[in-house]
Amino acid sequence: MQNHYDIAIIGGDLRQVYMANLLLEKGAKVIVYGLCSEILSDSICKASSLLDAVQKSDTILGPIPLSRDQIHINSTEPHEDLTIEHLFETLTSKHVFIAGDMSQRITKYLNENKIELHDFMKMNEVSILNSISTAEGTILEAVKNSTINLHGSKCLILGFGKCAKILASKLKGLDASITIAARKNEDRYLAKAYGYSALAITDLKSEIHEYDFIFNTVPALLLDYNLLTLVNKSVTIIDIASAPGGVNYGAANELNINAKLCLGLPGKYAPRTSAKILVDVITHFNREEFSSNQSHD
Repeated sequence: MQNHYDIAIIGGDLRQVYMANLLLEKGAKVIVYGLCSEILSDSICKASSLLDAVQKSDTILGPIPLSRDQIHINSTEPHEDLTIEHLFETLTSKHVFIAGDMSQRITKYLNENKIELHDFMKMNEVSILNSISTAEGTILEAVKNSTINLHGSKCLILGFGKCAKILASKLKGLDASITIAARKNEDRYLAKAYGYSALAITDLKSEIHEYDFIFNTVPALLLDYNLLTLVNKSVTIIDIASAPGGVNYGAANELNINAKLCLGLPGKYAPRTSAKILVDVITHFNREEFSSNQSHD
């Protein structure tokens, strides 16, 4: 393949900009499309189209999430051809495709067409470390969108997965009072073992009025109209679940409740840290190629 590159980065945000620079520092030849920033190295080639980028590398790197509307590839520099359909048309079985939060439709297509794929957010090392940036960003959003301190406040966290565990730990470090609402008995017992209060999702109705902050990590509609009528009217709700989130936002607006859906927090508040985590994974896939390039420089 003429003008072959180790990595083609298509779309993304500041995470992908930092990734491109870090990969270049590690000796990789990088080409990008749909990525524009003043901090992007001048040594990185810019493709003329999605097809150009994909044809010039066997390893294609997409954003996290790959698409929010399942039509367009997320990008800070939109182009007409940066769509899922165009991506399908350009990828071949010779490609390795790496992105995050890919939909079932996308993974099904890639598998059926024998295109090797890796989802960042299904890799434990990524999802765990990424949760740190998510938790810190969540706390920042809570502080920005509230009129009270987290210190001494009553915080309810919906769910007890990776993000929720790290968020709870950091909130506890700020001397907030933490309650975990979870469906599974095991998660509630574990929450108590960590020193938090715990309750069943089914018991929210009787206790939800007590909280100053509610953090949702569950990608399902939990805070419906009925529950929102019961919350403390000065509550701050921060929803970090995948779009469309776990809050009935129409009801929240109608009831004048302060609720905010906060997506892409690592890319917004800690893009360089997040990029380093992702690059460590990428270089694992391509270690021999990068080492070869560095030895010839």
